[in-house]
Amino acid sequence: MYEPPAGCETVFRTRQRNQCLESRLVLDAAGISAEAGYRDGWWLLVVDHDDLAIAAAELDAYQRENPVQKTPRRRKVPIYAGATSGVFVYAGVLILVAVLSAQWVFGLEWLPAGRMQAGRVMAGEWWRTVTALTLHLDAGHITANLVFGAVFGLLAGQALGGGVAWLAIVIAGALGNFMNALVQASTHSSIGASTAVFAALGVIVSHALRYWGAVREKPLRRWSPLIGGVLLLAYTGSGGERTDVVAHLTGFLAGLIIGWVGSRLPGKWLASSIVQKWAGLTTIALIVVAWAVGLIDAV
Repeated sequence: MYEPPAGCETVFRTRQRNQCLESRLVLDAAGISAEAGYRDGWWLLVVDHDDLAIAAAELDAYQRENPVQKTPRRRKVPIYAGATSGVFVYAGVLILVAVLSAQWVFGLEWLPAGRMQAGRVMAGEWWRTVTALTLHLDAGHITANLVFGAVFGLLAGQALGGGVAWLAIVIAGALGNFMNALVQASTHSSIGASTAVFAALGVIVSHALRYWGAVREKPLRRWSPLIGGVLLLAYTGSGGERTDVVAHLTGFLAGLIIGWVGSRLPGKWLASSIVQKWAGLTTIALIVVAWAVGLIDAV
């Protein structure tokens, strides 16, 4: 156990060895002899009794000029329930609509009745912005959206809870289709859940920006979730002859907007099973009502 030399007193103590050695260098530079030692879990810096006052003043001045930079504590990101259930419901809805539309249930052609056609949407047929999210051309089309939708939907569900996340995704997907209709020719049409899939990516990015920004100071790191999201959008959302790139982009932008709102909801709401349940039921009801209106209009 370290024992200070006779006639010496402790001028500085710390749990960190490097802080003790740094302080000794400060005193050495000031021409004050100091000795470092370890005792009972503490690093001690001792000086001659006659040098105590001036040594303390030197260290105090140094600490004022060079304050210790505290590492910001990383905020714990909460994970909410219902993410997996939401993915299963998503898959079930897409498969159910695929079966019904393929069989011409009710004697109607579901594709013309539910696709997003810019001119019709702008004329007031709002339901097409929702129904188009559930329609697909073939097995490859629906499989791709099931896979990517499951991945992004799972992450969004963990961030906001299964019910709230999918309500946000469907609303953002519909908004993305509406934004697409705004900028496209009146004859432009599109179908597929990919607009909602990239809306889910936007929701994830908005949520990540909220928490990432609280612990990162450098701009590049602060905005890295957005940079990553844009790169992922560019890599996965711009290929294929039948790809509606504008719909992917508008879906992503709508997801950023709706995700920003969702990420700022009170945590007690997102943790509430009642809130999540009603949000999920509202999502299903929105899809059912949209299809009901669309099929009735097609009769």
